[in-house]
Amino acid sequence: MTMTQLIQLKKEKKTLDEAMIRFMIQGYTDGSIPDYQMSAMTMAILLNGMNDEESTHLALAMRDSGDVIDLSDIEGIKVDKHSTGGVGDKTSLIIAPLMAHFGLKLAKMSGRGLGHTGGTLDKLESIPGFQVVMSEKDFKHQVNTHDISIIGQSGDVAPADKKLYALRDVTATVDSMPLIASSIMSKKLASGADVIVLDVKVGDGAFMKDLDSARKLATLMVNIGHKAGKKVIAVLTNMSEPLGHYVGNAHEVFEAVETLLGKGPEDLNVIVSTLSAQLLVAANIFENEDIAYDAVMLALQKGVAYPYLKRMVEDQGGDGDQLLNMNSHIAKKTVHVISESSGYIKHIDALKVGQAGMALGAGRKVKTDEVDHSVGIVLKYKVGDKVEKGDILATLNVQDKGIEEAMALMKNAYTFTAESQDITLIYDIIAN
Repeated sequence: MTMTQLIQLKKEKKTLDEAMIRFMIQGYTDGSIPDYQMSAMTMAILLNGMNDEESTHLALAMRDSGDVIDLSDIEGIKVDKHSTGGVGDKTSLIIAPLMAHFGLKLAKMSGRGLGHTGGTLDKLESIPGFQVVMSEKDFKHQVNTHDISIIGQSGDVAPADKKLYALRDVTATVDSMPLIASSIMSKKLASGADVIVLDVKVGDGAFMKDLDSARKLATLMVNIGHKAGKKVIAVLTNMSEPLGHYVGNAHEVFEAVETLLGKGPEDLNVIVSTLSAQLLVAANIFENEDIAYDAVMLALQKGVAYPYLKRMVEDQGGDGDQLLNMNSHIAKKTVHVISESSGYIKHIDALKVGQAGMALGAGRKVKTDEVDHSVGIVLKYKVGDKVEKGDILATLNVQDKGIEEAMALMKNAYTFTAESQDITLIYDIIAN
């Protein structure tokens, strides 16, 4: 077979079988298939789609293009959680110790932030001394001994995906549902977990802006996981306003710790408890979601999972005592966003808030940008809250970068209404 023949088949809306897809991915990874031919294929896929079986073959071929992590020598049930990206999303820092408290193992490889969405590794590196690089042997030993570890991707995980994503980015083929789903699932299936929960964000601060598209993506990813022999659950969550009150790196570690100590905001408690409950039921720790949800809420209220986070930090070279002192790692210089209206907050544009944080230095416009762990944003109010003209809507912790740009974005992030309104946090749950 040739790549030209495969492009022709997809152009004619034909189905590609497993051998064809593996030939294509192997050839593109080793360089025998050039960018211009793969560009033609990604456009054909964007226009004509792929069925679930093709998408699964694509995800598995990309998974097998590099290292696949074997966690079989870690005792117990291994679980993982992945978010499609949001603003103020510090749920991994809370869910990991919760899973350890309930007797599960979380061996997680995370990424860094790019654009307006934050990365778990950047948040963890705001803790003095914390190391995200670890050998696979030490990684597995830590999880076997103390139940959790979160590190950066080691080795060469899904190199085909890295290469293909870079190509899609410059050929206007990013927004193809099969390519998005295969990209995410190739990395998740390479991570070795038995049970995976996907937090699929929906809203202006998320990659998926509308509920219909998000539901299609979630269903496809769950189906890919099922066909690959994994338990996968997708939870569709609201990202039309930032999650919690704190946006930034040290900021979000502070709020994660507060949440683990029973002092977290309602929206963060609900999202964390819903995601955790799905993992616990799929891992057969609890028999139904309501019981599991209540158990997680109780664990948060009692603060019983916090010691697992502290121990993970210390295992990875961090100063565990600083977890209770993260305020001291937040920039002291502040500027305030003042309300120019009275009424109820109707909307807080999560994208603009994320962009404001990036302008201050909390995120990266390109991968080579340095992150300032100390800067960020504290939202004083949430959607549905009543404010008066002159109230402080948000406080920006700043250094000397991007203050005017961030302030302009924040002032435009708020809209108001005359009546209070509720916000839906969980849109849907899709399982195998």
